[in-house]
Amino acid sequence: MANETKKTVTVEQIGSPIRRPAIQRQTLIGLGLNKMHRVRTLEDTPAVRGMIRSVQHLVRVVDEK
Repeated sequence: MANETKKTVTVEQIGSPIRRPAIQRQTLIGLGLNKMHRVRTLEDTPAVRGMIRSVQHLVRVVDEK
């Protein structure tokens, strides 16, 4: 089990949180994306997928491994 590689997803923020509901801003911060064009590689879990889906108009999935 130690050799298993965890699936990851890389997301980039492409939209501004200005004039968006507070919950969307908080979701971006939770994903580690609080500035434009910031890129984060996150573990691919259902919780992270749900966060990405809730702000899908503000982020772009760059890479899935």
